[in-house]
Amino acid sequence: MSVPDYSTQQGGRPDLKNMEIMLNHSELFRAESRRLILEADKACRRMQNDDSKRFGQRARDIQFLKKELELKLEEVILETDALTALQSRGLKALEGIKEPLRVTVLCLEERMKRAPSERVEDDVERELLKEREVLEGVASLLERIVEQMTEQIRLNRSAKYHLEHDLKEKSEAQWIDNSCAIMTTHSITNLQLSTNKNSSLPSLAVTPKQWENIADINIAKAEQQKTNSQSMRALVESVLEQTAADMQKQLDATTKAFQMHIQEIKSAKSQMEDKLPKILSEITSQERLREDLQVAITENEHFLDLAKTRLALRLQRPGKEQCHDLVQAQLLADIQHLSAHINKLREEAAQSQDEQRALVYCQLKLQEDIDMKTSSLYIDEVICSQHREPIMIHMF
Repeated sequence: MSVPDYSTQQGGRPDLKNMEIMLNHSELFRAESRRLILEADKACRRMQNDDSKRFGQRARDIQFLKKELELKLEEVILETDALTALQSRGLKALEGIKEPLRVTVLCLEERMKRAPSERVEDDVERELLKEREVLEGVASLLERIVEQMTEQIRLNRSAKYHLEHDLKEKSEAQWIDNSCAIMTTHSITNLQLSTNKNSSLPSLAVTPKQWENIADINIAKAEQQKTNSQSMRALVESVLEQTAADMQKQLDATTKAFQMHIQEIKSAKSQMEDKLPKILSEITSQERLREDLQVAITENEHFLDLAKTRLALRLQRPGKEQCHDLVQAQLLADIQHLSAHINKLREEAAQSQDEQRALVYCQLKLQEDIDMKTSSLYIDEVICSQHREPIMIHMF
C-alpha cells in the first residue's frame, strides 16, 4: 500500500481532501496489519499444535518400542539368571564327581595290595575300571558344558547391554521430545545455553524406518540369544539328569559286584576253614598210624629175632640130629613171612610219612590261601566298603 503525499496546497493551507485520503489509508493499513498479525498468530498456533501432535505421536512411538525393549530386556535378564543358576548346578555337579572318582581310584589302588595270586581281573576290577571311565567321561562332558554356558551367558549379557543402551538412548530422546512438546516461547531462554553447546555436534541421518530397524535388530538378537539359552538349559538339564543316572547305575553295578565277590570270598574262605580241621585231623591220624606201624614193626622184629634164635639154636644139634623136619621148615617159613611183613610195614610207614608231608603241605597252602582270602576280604569288605559308603550321586 503506497503512502499518499503529505504536501500542502499553495499558500500553505492544508488540503482536507488529501488528509481524508491519508486517514482512510492509515485505517486500511492498520486493518491489514492486524489481519496479518491474526493470520501469523493462527499459523504459529496451528504449527505449534501440529508439532505438539507430532511430538506426542513420536513419544508414543518411542514408548511403544521402549516397552518392547523393556519386555525383552526382562526376559533376557530372567533367562540369564536361570542359566547362571544352572551353571552353578553344573559346577557343583562337576565338583561332586571328584570324590567318587577319588574313591574309585583309591579302591583300585587298594586292591593292587592283594596277594599276587588274588590280583585277577574279576568282576569287581572290571566294574571299577568301567566306573572310573564313566566318572572321567562325565567330568569331561560337564567341563565342556560349563564352558558353553559361560559363553552363552556372555552372549546374553551382550544382548542385555545393547538393549539397555538402546533403552537409555530412547529414554533420552523421549525426554527431549517431551520437553519440546511442553516448550513455550517463554521457556526457550533457559534452554538456549544447552542447545548452543550441542549445536556443533553432527546429526546422524537416520530414517524412521532405520530407527525402527535398530530396535528390531536388538530385539531379534536378544530373542535369538534367549532361544539359544533356553535350548542350552534344556540340554544341560537333560545331561545332568542322564549323567547322574549313568553314574548311579554304574556305582550300583560296582557295589553289587563287590557284594557278590565278598560273598564268593567268604564262601571259599569258609570251605577252606572247614577243610583245615579235617587236614589237621588226618595229619594226626597219620602220625598215630605211623606210631602203630612202628610198634607192629618192632613186634614183628621181635618175633623174627625169636625165629632166628630158634633156628640158630637148632643148628647146634648133633650131626645126625640135623634133620630138616617140619619144625625146621616152619621156622624158615616164619622167618621169610616175618621178613616180608616187616618190609611191608616199613613201606607203609614210609608211605605214611609221605602222606603226612603232603598233608602238611596242604595245611600250609590252605592256611596261606585262608590268609590271602582274609586279606582280600578285608580290603573289599572293610577298606573299599568304608571308602565307598559315603558316596552319593546328587541331582544338582
